[in-house]
Amino acid sequence: MHMSKRLLLLAVFFMFGTSACTASLIDENQPPKEYVVWLKDLKKDMIKRGISKSTVKKVFAQNYYHPQPEAVKIDRKQLEFALTSTDYINRIVSKKRVEIGQKHYKELKPLLSEIGQKYDVQPEYLMAFWGAETSYGTIFGNFSTIEVLVNLSYDKRRSQFFREQLYQALKIVDTYNIDHTKMIGSWAGAMGHFQFMPSTFNAYAVDYNGDGEIDIWHSFEDAAASAANYLAQMGWDKNTPWGMRVTLPWNFDFSQTGRSQSKTIAEWQKLGVKDINKKALKLPKNMKASVIVPEGRKGNAYLLLPNFFLIMKWNRSENYALAIGTLADYFRTGKSWKKLKEDSSVRLKTDDIIKVQSFINRLGWFSLEEDGQLGNKTRNAVKEVQKKAKLPADGYPDRRLLQKINDYNRKIGFEADIKSKTDSQKLHK
Repeated sequence: MHMSKRLLLLAVFFMFGTSACTASLIDENQPPKEYVVWLKDLKKDMIKRGISKSTVKKVFAQNYYHPQPEAVKIDRKQLEFALTSTDYINRIVSKKRVEIGQKHYKELKPLLSEIGQKYDVQPEYLMAFWGAETSYGTIFGNFSTIEVLVNLSYDKRRSQFFREQLYQALKIVDTYNIDHTKMIGSWAGAMGHFQFMPSTFNAYAVDYNGDGEIDIWHSFEDAAASAANYLAQMGWDKNTPWGMRVTLPWNFDFSQTGRSQSKTIAEWQKLGVKDINKKALKLPKNMKASVIVPEGRKGNAYLLLPNFFLIMKWNRSENYALAIGTLADYFRTGKSWKKLKEDSSVRLKTDDIIKVQSFINRLGWFSLEEDGQLGNKTRNAVKEVQKKAKLPADGYPDRRLLQKINDYNRKIGFEADIKSKTDSQKLHK
């Protein structure tokens, strides 16, 4: 074959091959009919709720559709194992984060104290939220806020929540004439130094530096004051801490623990609760508090005060609230970082927790989401199961409970004695 013919054939091949690849890419990002109908309804709804037609036209001039959006992948992502409370705290309250934060705290103390005085919030908590949320303004996230909220609104898992956040984001663009392409944040739509969701921005963000703009991305003054305003509006008490680590007596009744169970400090003291140094609690005797043992009776125990529950309104994770409180204490005291220790025997895998949740659901005792997460509802259910199994009711499904579940008999329940059964098996070997 002549060289000219070969070149002609190659040219034809590449022309059609390239066209096929391009067509494939176009088809992949071409919204399906279902999405087109959904988007049309979404735009109408946003306009009906007060977003201007010009903002809707401008924002949705771009095609946000992706067949497999990254934000949805992250939302679906599950940890291979469940982090213990201590693991989580050590990850958030790391040596590096404490040391860098303490340096920033010294530099920013005048400003944070000024903001704190105006909004009645202790400055160390503002520093703790800043450190936990964006590592002191170094990690804002690189996702387009509008794009992720569109994709998460279309996704069916939490569509109603994210659709509301999308409306709030469009309201920000509409109200403040912000360039929507510069609204950058986390995969879930959180923005700025303190990772405000759009609804939080609209409700609590303030122009603290008086430049006529509310800028939680570039103005730390605006961002910190907005965070303080948010806490203040929720009812923050500047005169009390978040809580503290405590010690429990050997004969403590663990069925008394849990966020939903509240007693006065005087009542807890009568039950033998003391501070981490085994001294009397230095708190008002009539103040209400709860005691939790997130890793069971072998793990760390914490006394929780009202501010702790307000931190959980910021982020509903109990571990997150413990980390914020612990980090704030380092800024308040100036102490050197010390790794929080744990008993390795308390570590459980996600599969273990799912097994317990499935067992409880199967017997119809409770209705739990089998997600492998040791949330408040699961812990309360575990407590009841532990009572039935005649185990300390600390709400933590340890190895003893897992063994009891393995040996459970519907006819006789938990009555079989595991130790006797094991000894009998050894005798017959």
